[in-house]
Amino acid sequence: MASGRDFYEILGVPRSASQDEIQQAYRKLARTYHPDVNSDPAAEGRFKEIAEAYNVLSDPATRRRYDAFGADFRQVPEDVDPKTWRRARAGAGAGRGAGYAGAGGGGGFGYGSGGDIDIEDLLGGLFGGRGGRGYGPIPGADQEAELPLTVDEAYRGGRRSVTIGSGGARRTLEVTIPAGVTNGQRIRLAGQGGHGSNGADAGDLYFIVRLRPHPVYRVEGRDLYVELRLAPWEAALGTSVAVDTPGGAAKVKVPHGTSGGKRLRLRGRGLPNPRGDAGDLYAEARIMVPARLSETERQLFEQLAAASDFDPRRST
Repeated sequence: MASGRDFYEILGVPRSASQDEIQQAYRKLARTYHPDVNSDPAAEGRFKEIAEAYNVLSDPATRRRYDAFGADFRQVPEDVDPKTWRRARAGAGAGRGAGYAGAGGGGGFGYGSGGDIDIEDLLGGLFGGRGGRGYGPIPGADQEAELPLTVDEAYRGGRRSVTIGSGGARRTLEVTIPAGVTNGQRIRLAGQGGHGSNGADAGDLYFIVRLRPHPVYRVEGRDLYVELRLAPWEAALGTSVAVDTPGGAAKVKVPHGTSGGKRLRLRGRGLPNPRGDAGDLYAEARIMVPARLSETERQLFEQLAAASDFDPRRST
């Protein structure tokens, strides 16, 4: 560990981090500091630190030795007990060499130049590639692509062939769309992202659902909103009106005295939810009047105006 820094500190994870958390931290840092994507001269050295830390902590057995022996984990023989080693190291005192020399005359462990181990030799093979030194296996990057869907497609779900990429990199994938996907939801295709290097796993591909504008429905989460046009007498007297929903026609009961803007709910007629309750459909009342009145209609409206004391501008 040429830098002398703690491997957990290099990856930015706590010592209690899970293997998944260690891998996620490495992937994030590798995408930032890999010399293929970062031309900063300091990036290569930083990436070597990151790769070394990951190679040690990603292997459970090597990680246990590192946790037990710290920076000297490579020099300590396999059969050494960690507690015995720590006591011997404390007794040996500071200022001696870093190599392991075997059992000393006092029954402890001695550190002297005779047993020094070349750290470069230990790490020689960990980094190859550029100038004979590489960067170890690098998992492929996760990728994202948008998946435009109509409201009806989102409601029903199903399978779809989706072509992504351009030119010679174009490829067609079969995507399973769960019924009831919502705008912004991510659909994961494991192993379909960027290719890994040196035998590492490929990244994942995430399709981000984008619902197209619909001529009838407005979508908010799993709830759907639809305009419900009513004649003045329907709103005043009440009625029952058929409305279209993605699951088929349904009846909305309009209570008497319904004003414009009132929302009438059809429970469970919105987008389905595989893990819980479906969304609702709201029919929003909009009072419509004839653009042109017949003579009879005009007379009837005039009679209503004369007989009624209703004032729509007076708060009730």
